[in-house]
Amino acid sequence: MSQEIAAPENGIADIAIRLRTIGQLFNSFDPSPFHEKDLDRDAEEFIVGWVRELPRGAPFGITVHLPAAEAAKPEAAHIPEAFAYYFDYRARMIQRDLRELFRIGRHSLGIGIAVLIACLMASQMVAPLITNPTTSRIVEESFILVGWVANWRPIEIYLYDWWPLRRRAQLYSRISAAPVVVKAIAAAPA
Repeated sequence: MSQEIAAPENGIADIAIRLRTIGQLFNSFDPSPFHEKDLDRDAEEFIVGWVRELPRGAPFGITVHLPAAEAAKPEAAHIPEAFAYYFDYRARMIQRDLRELFRIGRHSLGIGIAVLIACLMASQMVAPLITNPTTSRIVEESFILVGWVANWRPIEIYLYDWWPLRRRAQLYSRISAAPVVVKAIAAAPA
């Protein structure tokens, strides 16, 4: 399998994949029907990598170049459908992961807020019982610190962790909507 990206024609970048057989494009261990098969990991990484390199929103297409005998097979006509299905499926799975991350974030936030409230109350109750002002201040600040540390994970989820998942889901959705063309290439003269 060889891969390349052609200079934009009419403002549309062309991601070209050259194969010897249709089977090179798909995971050989996947028993699913042809149009539902998983793409080969290398093919997926190549396509995703090139689309990431394109400016956001730039139009692109995918061209699969096959020998004439392979391009004439009935499976070749289903390659565009297989690409759309695969990348749409991946986008939906990432969206599911994103929903799960937010569910974990809500659960963690509930726990974190409860711990923060308990620690603030404990700091206000325990600190006055200690006669040494330095020790009292250390205990008070320690409780407050533990309360905020308990909120580290939900804060991390809601501020940072969800962005990459959202971007990846959008990327896969964008790829699933891209036009895919299968072209026959002439056999090299002997």
